[in-house]
Amino acid sequence: MPKPASNLAVAVTALPLYAQITETLRTRILDGTYAPHSQMPSEYELCAMFDVSRITVRQALGDLQKEGLLFKLHGKGTFVSKPKAFQNVSSLQGFAEAMSSMGYEIVNRLRSFKFVEAERQVAARLNVEEGTTVTEIHRVRLLNREPVSLELTWLPESVGRRLANADLATRDIFLILENDCGIALGHADVAIDAILADHDIADALRVEEGSPIMRIDRLTHDADGAPLDYEHLYVRGDALQYRLRIDREKSESATSRTSTGKSR
Repeated sequence: MPKPASNLAVAVTALPLYAQITETLRTRILDGTYAPHSQMPSEYELCAMFDVSRITVRQALGDLQKEGLLFKLHGKGTFVSKPKAFQNVSSLQGFAEAMSSMGYEIVNRLRSFKFVEAERQVAARLNVEEGTTVTEIHRVRLLNREPVSLELTWLPESVGRRLANADLATRDIFLILENDCGIALGHADVAIDAILADHDIADALRVEEGSPIMRIDRLTHDADGAPLDYEHLYVRGDALQYRLRIDREKSESATSRTSTGKSR
């Protein structure tokens, strides 16, 4: 067990005591001193380690829980969370394309590949008549051999038939469309919300039924703006983060004041 930092209060005197402890524990979690899934010292042990009250320790642990670095199991104690992989959604990339660049092993478990009649929502998104034959693909995405997302994809029938013999177990659909089919991708419209896992999602992702799941609705267009690939992605929130950079758009008046050097 790590020894208490005797110079804790001296090192970061500008911070409240609980924040100093939070920072120290955060550092030990991130540098591997406390390994993923290992049990943290008890509140009593932390009180003795830092010579503080239980209230102070609970504040520090609470902050680390909010950051997702710790989780509690009722009656068992506090444990270190497994670090989450993340995908930058500021650019249009397939899952394997993004994860492989960071050194993760990606495998896809193909659950089904079939041609079906488009239901109302799918038809509307792909801009075809309801009942039109479309391609439907179900895959589970595994990150380092652990299931992290269930992917339901619909494409126009003509495009799907070109994917029928493709290696969907190891390759992203985006890359197959671009490299094998010669289709240039343009942009995607994305909506994200949260749902509770039903039986099928829970079984695919190896979570308990009713667990919170991130749901991503994504419609990808080709370079000419035509809808091409409609997806429902069901993602384990304990395993993956989506990150993006958002810039503040300058108003016309602010830009004008900046350019003229004037301000009110």
